[in-house]
Amino acid sequence: MTKADIAENVYGQIGGFTKRQSAEMVDVVFTLMKNALTAGREVKLSGFGKFTVRQKKSRIGRNPQTGEPLVITGRRVITFKPSQILRNAVNR
Repeated sequence: MTKADIAENVYGQIGGFTKRQSAEMVDVVFTLMKNALTAGREVKLSGFGKFTVRQKKSRIGRNPQTGEPLVITGRRVITFKPSQILRNAVNR
């Protein structure tokens, strides 16, 4: 499902908005989520799950072709933990 599909579903299921307004609402929601995650805050959607940002430390890895060791730099990653409701729905 793409962002356009989500906007189309919002348009179809919630009356009173144009397709353009529905697309703008979806964009606003994703922008708010992105801004919160960029600031290091978590995004918790009740009944769906929780997005968090965590810091990974730098570590030593190996080039798979040459076997030569190299440093994998530390970075921030986004993790998602689904809610129990979502897990149950997927595993029916």
